Amino acid sequence: MAVRTIEWKHDRVIMLDQRMLPHKEIYRVCRNCQQVAQAIRDMVIRGAPAIGVAAAMGVALGASKAREKRFDREFERICLTLSKTRPTAVNLFWALERMRRVYTENRSRGVETVKRLLKEEAQKIYKDDIVANKQLGKFGASLLRNARQVMTHCNAGALATAGYGTALGVIRALKESGKSVEVWINETRPFLQGARLTAWELKKEKIAATLVTDNMVGYLMQKGRVDAVVVGCDRVAANGDVANKIGTYGIAVLAKRHGIPFYVAGPTSSIDLDCTTGEDIPIEQRDPKEVSHIFGRALAPKGTKILNPAFDITSQDLISAIITEKGVIHPPYQQNIRNHVSH
Repeated sequence: MAVRTIEWKHDRVIMLDQRMLPHKEIYRVCRNCQQVAQAIRDMVIRGAPAIGVAAAMGVALGASKAREKRFDREFERICLTLSKTRPTAVNLFWALERMRRVYTENRSRGVETVKRLLKEEAQKIYKDDIVANKQLGKFGASLLRNARQVMTHCNAGALATAGYGTALGVIRALKESGKSVEVWINETRPFLQGARLTAWELKKEKIAATLVTDNMVGYLMQKGRVDAVVVGCDRVAANGDVANKIGTYGIAVLAKRHGIPFYVAGPTSSIDLDCTTGEDIPIEQRDPKEVSHIFGRALAPKGTKILNPAFDITSQDLISAIITEKGVIHPPYQQNIRNHVSH
């Protein structure tokens, strides 16, 4: 994909502002850790793998500007600031832990060496994500090789990662393998990542796609117009429960009802073995205005009580398989996930 989601350039972190898509392609330049954290919090950049990359670059950027006498204290402050941006996507904490490991293992070599190695690690996390997505895509394309009508929810494409994508990476790989595929794009209320972002990506890739509202999912499945569902993930618990964009659980229930395979695609960095089940995954609650307003225009009466969880939990019994860069995980998940991660 020609458009870059995020990149490190001249000691700056540059992000495509996804809030402006599809109407404007505007890049934001982050000059310090605080600006990176704000960009993650405000969803300038979103998608679990992309958030992880942004967090790693935020650490490197913040550390590069820290004074030597206060370096250790500043490093802790940087990690804490970034850790408080978005609670559900485990890739954020995974990336912070990788950066912290570089700091711990090399602190005795001096501040300048640590700063250099943190930059290198952030770039490695960025490059590793793209490689993982492409490998994941190949495994997914093999699994979905007989599917011609594929549904996806939210955006799990190049915009949600360092590049290529997870769920959309599977769809891209299907196309690259010569398969003919048509994609059903759920709009994904309330932030409309499907309507704004997935539709934009697939149009650029010239992949046949049709946009539908979230409440049309059951209709399409009932009419036999969905062969498979593939979605991304923000966190996978040790038992196979998955946190993904709000609405995913309902789609999985409908898929089960209609005998349609429901697949989850994500890198192993999205697997959290410390979360026993989905009940342990924190669910981010976002600004009520994301529900009551669209593009700044109010839809609901002023004072209406609003609930806005950003994610829901899809239980493992509804998931046909989990696709990662290492291969495909099938049920029973409890043991297979641990074996898969350690392999």
